[in-house]
Amino acid sequence: MVTPSAHPKTHTNTTPVRTEIRALWLLAWPIMVGQLANIGMSVAQLAMAGHASAQDLAGVSLGISVWNMVIITLMGVMMSVNPLVAHHIGAQEHSHIPHLVRQALWKALLSGLVAAGILQSSTLVFDFMALEPVTHQVAVGFVQITSFALPAFAAYRVLYGYSASIGQTKPLMAVALGVLLVNILLSWLMVFGHGGFTALGGLGCAWSTLACVWINLGGLLWWMRRSPAFASTWPFTQWEWPHWPKLRSLLKIGLPIGVTYFAETSAFALIALLVARFGSHQVAAHQVALNFTSLVFMVPLSLGVGVLTRVGHALGAGDPQAARFRAWIGVALGLAFALMSAGGIAWWRTEIASMYTDDAVVVALAAELLLLAAVFQLSDAAQVVTSGAIRGYKIIRAPMWVQLLAFWVVSLPLGYVLGIAPHLAPDGVRALPWFPAQALQASGFWLGLVVGLTVAGVGLMLLLHQVARAHVVGRPVRHTPPQTADH
Repeated sequence: MVTPSAHPKTHTNTTPVRTEIRALWLLAWPIMVGQLANIGMSVAQLAMAGHASAQDLAGVSLGISVWNMVIITLMGVMMSVNPLVAHHIGAQEHSHIPHLVRQALWKALLSGLVAAGILQSSTLVFDFMALEPVTHQVAVGFVQITSFALPAFAAYRVLYGYSASIGQTKPLMAVALGVLLVNILLSWLMVFGHGGFTALGGLGCAWSTLACVWINLGGLLWWMRRSPAFASTWPFTQWEWPHWPKLRSLLKIGLPIGVTYFAETSAFALIALLVARFGSHQVAAHQVALNFTSLVFMVPLSLGVGVLTRVGHALGAGDPQAARFRAWIGVALGLAFALMSAGGIAWWRTEIASMYTDDAVVVALAAELLLLAAVFQLSDAAQVVTSGAIRGYKIIRAPMWVQLLAFWVVSLPLGYVLGIAPHLAPDGVRALPWFPAQALQASGFWLGLVVGLTVAGVGLMLLLHQVARAHVVGRPVRHTPPQTADH
């Protein structure tokens, strides 16, 4: 259990910055490993589908694009539990947490069922796309099969947020690593037909995903039930029917976060759908580049979850000065990692693409997109870590508007013009020497992402500065250094 008010023993040469970096890292690194394991499932699946055929890879890519759009939106809706639990922990109000988690699980069940219906209906979009028959079959089948995992996924995300916000992040890591191994085994058996299984190609990835989401939920529940760290806040000590006022308050927080997540993930997913007109190679290259950058993105995303928890604990304890300090330390760590990841992606972009497929055309196209991905590493890290810090302040709607502006007003329209319709640009813009004479296809959309993520990163950093300053001004500053989490 986290005890934010406890003063850790520190060496005399330990500075507040080092103390906070250590505290944040202790909280974030298990989240990071768990997130990498989760995204590692799709990495393994895409690699296996790519070695089955280019059409299987394209079908799984399209299916994952739609699946990710729904589950990441659902993840945001479930995230209302994170700042609320973190504030209760900071205020030492442990008795409030079980009721909160029980109601969040009711919200998860209802939201998961609604999301499953939406995902089933979304397969209609593939009927309006010029897809090869095998690609169409795999894409539709992937979405239909995985939709039955959504109630379990929503419940898992509630328990995930509860566990992370009380400082128990290692169970998330351990369960995710175990499920990753199960997923790789099941995908290998089902995609290629080993061990007596029928070779299902890309659809084998869908069945393994469905199984592993439910295994993930069961594994986390098993761990939490056996761990004494959850005893004082364990939510399953009694039955409780839905409490509609509480559900409405949870949705009031969760829906704007869901919209924020949807703004970004839908932009990436829509790109896959729009470039499908250029053939399976363009779709596959986009998904390869997106999948690897999503893997790298898990590090700043995990820092963002850790910063949310650290900021929430400080504010719950009535220390806005520590909250601001913790927020900016997290942003600095995210930017430092982004500098390293940008260099690595740019240097090894061809080798990275070759891990996914043997198709030389896909490798070359994906390498071009990965170079653009290297460019937006700093802005992407900035926007996700600052988002986490702002949510720690329970500021929800303002980040949503920044993300909607960045992706739907800037990134997608610009990407559409550069990627598909350069003739739509004003005459003065088309006369510029750098403006493309022909559609850049997937690369045009990724250039739009570079600009959109820059807008999001700068906008959210300015917002964090305003929010943190407003909480500090007019309040006494406590000079004790930020406290570490007791794991």
